[in-house]
Amino acid sequence: MTLAAQATSTAHAALSSLPLSSLLEPASIAIIGASRDTSRIGGVALDHLRRLGYRGAVYPVNPRYAEIGELPCYPDIESVPRTPDVAVLALGAEDVLPQLRRCHAVGIRAAILYASGFAEAGEAGVARQAELSAFARDSGMAIAGPNCMGLANLTTRAVTAFATTFRAFPPQDGPGRVSLLTQSGNVCAIVYATGRQMDVGFHQFINTGNEACLDYADYLDYLAGDAQTGIVVGYVEGLRDGPRFIDAAARLRAAGKPLILLKAGESEAGSSATQSHTAVLAGNQAIYRAAFAQLGAMQARDPAHLTDLAYLAGFHQRSAGGRVVVASVSGAMGALSADLLSAAGLAVPPLDPALQQRLQAAVPEIGGVANPVDMTGNLFNREGLAYAVLDHLAADPGTDVIFLYATAYLLDRVAGELIDVAGKTSRLIVVATTGEPASRERLAAAGIALFPDVARAAQALGTYVGWLGTAAPTARWMALRAQSAAGGAGDVPDASLDEYQAKQWLAGFGVPIGAEAVAATPDDAAMAAERIGYPVAVKVLSPDIAHKTEVGGVRLGLADAQQVRAAAAEIVASASRAMPQARQRGLLVQQMTNGVCELIVGVTRDPVFGPAMTVGLGGIFTEIFHDVTHRLLPVDREMAREMLSGLRGYRLMTGFRGKPAADIDAAAAAIAALSDAALALGDQLGEMEVNPLMVRAAGQGAVALDALIVMNGQASGGERHGWEH
Repeated sequence: MTLAAQATSTAHAALSSLPLSSLLEPASIAIIGASRDTSRIGGVALDHLRRLGYRGAVYPVNPRYAEIGELPCYPDIESVPRTPDVAVLALGAEDVLPQLRRCHAVGIRAAILYASGFAEAGEAGVARQAELSAFARDSGMAIAGPNCMGLANLTTRAVTAFATTFRAFPPQDGPGRVSLLTQSGNVCAIVYATGRQMDVGFHQFINTGNEACLDYADYLDYLAGDAQTGIVVGYVEGLRDGPRFIDAAARLRAAGKPLILLKAGESEAGSSATQSHTAVLAGNQAIYRAAFAQLGAMQARDPAHLTDLAYLAGFHQRSAGGRVVVASVSGAMGALSADLLSAAGLAVPPLDPALQQRLQAAVPEIGGVANPVDMTGNLFNREGLAYAVLDHLAADPGTDVIFLYATAYLLDRVAGELIDVAGKTSRLIVVATTGEPASRERLAAAGIALFPDVARAAQALGTYVGWLGTAAPTARWMALRAQSAAGGAGDVPDASLDEYQAKQWLAGFGVPIGAEAVAATPDDAAMAAERIGYPVAVKVLSPDIAHKTEVGGVRLGLADAQQVRAAAAEIVASASRAMPQARQRGLLVQQMTNGVCELIVGVTRDPVFGPAMTVGLGGIFTEIFHDVTHRLLPVDREMAREMLSGLRGYRLMTGFRGKPAADIDAAAAAIAALSDAALALGDQLGEMEVNPLMVRAAGQGAVALDALIVMNGQASGGERHGWEH
């Protein structure tokens, strides 16, 4: 760990219990480096505070001015008449730490640092950030940044961010409920601006910057307990404290506050983990996605999608589900809407024939009634047509969401009818329109979601409804996590396990293994094969040779003692030539086993979140399609079944095209047992893998054919491929 990282980690630990109200709810603000020039960083925030109506005390500090506007300007922080809650430092990097020391000396508890030139600026910047982190730890100050755009409490108008977007898009009147937490100042400003265009009411605007003293989890934890925050919208590039993030996200979920996250892409090619097949498959991005899903977070694809989800989550008081009925003033747009909704994972099922008859009887002028419902251009001429159609749809027990397309002009004509229907149903109503309807505020007040684009509406609705259906397991997983943490680690095996030792240790946790024996010589191998029963496989047994085929260390399907002796002698000689330094512990004789399918099941240690499991179908599904699912540990049997059912090739396990169904219960039990084994090793585990786990026909169980356990600091010797064929 670098010096800067060590200091930052220590500072975070010291600040974990520090209240952030001085930063996020300040009653008084000093701006050190304040400027009369509202185009300069030191002038923008001061202008925001004056123009947007901040009611607290503001103290500009700059020896160049006696006053700025109507405010007296002080020559230094020591001259400020009262100790402010927070100091905003609009200064260069070299001046930051000396000024912070002066702030601390006069009793200021929090500071916001705009300056760049820290960890992002080479060796000198890294050293400067390490010194800053150490100061935060020693002083106990809550310090945002450095290299951040700043913060803004838009409810109190304590806007200390230098984002000029507040000039183009002022905060809403009254308190907001959406708190924005990003690791990019630009993304923070973009999401805020697009959100305001959709009338999203924001509460907190937080850009974390370099996170030298406070990191993402600190802010998230604060927002989880903040009564004003109802929804958290976040942009993440990389987290530092996965366990604290998990706890904070779980608190949000328990409080009923949706968490909506956009994760910046990371190249999987950059992963340094190469010891096992699992390590290659469990890239950072995949583990982040798994973690967010387990924590019940909605996951956005881009900033616009992030904004749309924040907007739609504001209608959470209305019920929603996966069955959508489309009503449109245009047959073409109705069809297109149905296509987009289907692509987003939603169902657009035909309406019940009896409902279709009622619609046709009530409004004979309309077009198609199957779904989509084509209301046609008769909305121009027919008063009450929209109400008649939508009222029938709202009363239909087979409808979860009503999705309406109308031009702005027609929407304004039928707004009253739509509002009347919304008042009679608790179902979510989503409207996609073109143009800018004058009825927007009236529709929003009635609980109707309004989008400026059909595609954006469909994409947001698909993600939102999917989140509603999958967020529930979080509480169960958190309970499992707490139980596993309380259980402690078990007996730790020798750090240099060979395959036989690894499987024997895993068997103690319930991982099923087959008949096998260790043999010292080719003759011993033949006798072991006679006891086990043919056909058998023979492998070199060494903690230093993981990729056995590359050294000629495997023979399969041996049918008699003569074949076993010959194969065993060849294996020993070949492995000795290829890796003379490897420790050979003899030979492993193993009964050949067939089944319905092979699985790869492995655990790697993610640097952010800790142990994470990967499950996938073996063979070409792993090699070519990367058909895998991921979860953070612990994984119980129910979660293991969810992982299996999430595979694209899961149908191959369920009796596809007349083939026998696999023993899914046994596979799930083996996966859960591997999770228990991994957790028992605690922080000493590097990685663990069973590849393949052969799953037999239903009722016949499963068996681990090969296993690998790598302790921290131990090299495994290469990639694993089960039988090594």
